[in-house]
Amino acid sequence: MASLVPGMRRLVYQAPTRFFACNQCLARQPTATSRIVNLVRGRGYASQASPQPTTPLNKLAQDMYTRAPAKEAEKAKRAFPETSSKGVAYWLLGSAASVFGIVVFGGLTRLTESGLSITEWRPVTGSRPPMTAEDWDSEFEKYRASPEFKLLNPHMTLDEFKKIYFMEWGHRLWGRLVGMSFVLPAVYFVARRRVSPKMALNLLGISTLIGFQGFIGWWMVKSGLKDDLFAPGSHPRVSQYRLTTHLGTAFICYSWMLVSGLSILRAHRMRANPKAALDTIKAIQNPALNVFRRTAFGMVALVFITAMSGGLVAGLDAGLIYNEFPKMGLGLTPPKSELFDKFYSRKEDGSDLWWRNMLENPSTVQMDHRILAVSTFTAILALYAYSRTGRVAALLPKGAKKGSLGLVHLVTMQAALGISTLIYMVPIPLAAAHQAGSLAVLTGALVLAQRMHVPRPTVQMLERRLKSMKH
Repeated sequence: MASLVPGMRRLVYQAPTRFFACNQCLARQPTATSRIVNLVRGRGYASQASPQPTTPLNKLAQDMYTRAPAKEAEKAKRAFPETSSKGVAYWLLGSAASVFGIVVFGGLTRLTESGLSITEWRPVTGSRPPMTAEDWDSEFEKYRASPEFKLLNPHMTLDEFKKIYFMEWGHRLWGRLVGMSFVLPAVYFVARRRVSPKMALNLLGISTLIGFQGFIGWWMVKSGLKDDLFAPGSHPRVSQYRLTTHLGTAFICYSWMLVSGLSILRAHRMRANPKAALDTIKAIQNPALNVFRRTAFGMVALVFITAMSGGLVAGLDAGLIYNEFPKMGLGLTPPKSELFDKFYSRKEDGSDLWWRNMLENPSTVQMDHRILAVSTFTAILALYAYSRTGRVAALLPKGAKKGSLGLVHLVTMQAALGISTLIYMVPIPLAAAHQAGSLAVLTGALVLAQRMHVPRPTVQMLERRLKSMKH
């Protein structure tokens, strides 16, 4: 019992400080509870002025405190951004310009009758031209076995062959460069999260289309290397269907790149002033502009169809007949018997008479192209006049008014080039300019249509940004 007395005495002396301490004393004591409270409040276990001794509990909490922001930053780095980078937009526009150039160069290749000079498709090894005399002799021998040489160029020399060979080789090399300069940067931009999720899908679609375009190009050339696809004794040429498909794919690829690049730049401009952007979008969506907006989209389709009919004209060399305007011979149209000739029908009942003449009869194909071209020209002028009248003129945004005027300028230039090309019997400079003009008119129509439409995700992004700026 006596041994318990000293212990009881110490307990009595220490009880006021151990069990009945004041709040100020507790605040000065670095207890585990206070450390956890400080951690929750975001101040950590100890202040920098008074570092605490390292314990397992201190170290665990400190690691949790320092790793949380790092994990959030890493998560944000892996996520796709809401808006693609401006650099991606400039790269897309540059790629579109390259496709524009290769379309014009492809027209020159066709006009100089160089497209059938390379009779093999070698996507990798074909990047290198013949380097020795033996290589040139081998390539020339392959060309001499083609119908084009036998029927059209039987007296061609090796030096003349080299000229058309390099024209086609340059066209194919340019196509490879377009593919490499698009696919590789696209992979980089997606991997580094420089594009939005929707734009990543667009890049995948464009890359696939570019690869498909290379296959279509060879599929087109292959049709001109066989003499069973055109009438015996006629001018050797590629299938007009395959030529138009090749041209249409290039137009779609160009349009996709162009619209994607412009949409990114517009999104960045709108983000800078979301309130003004939402006001502009509200004005565009006014019901009074519905007719103008729908007509602008319809104009894109009309321009594209007109350009594709021009591809049929080129594939059939239909521009070399009826070289006057607006008449075709003695009247505005050739005789009905010529337009719907039974020669082009392949069925005994004549059920394919009308559509085969529209797609295979040079006279009918040229007339169709004329009708579409005049219709496009008239429709664009009518749209411009509509944009300057009544309530539409008051509500239409300034950018749309400029777009409609620019489209008038482009289609007027294109009409002049088309008539000149026809009258002068398709000289190479005018014909190449006319093909470039068709893509220029499509560009103007796309720009106008884009200015009249803002995707819903962009509107939602602007609404969120405006709400965050208010808070």
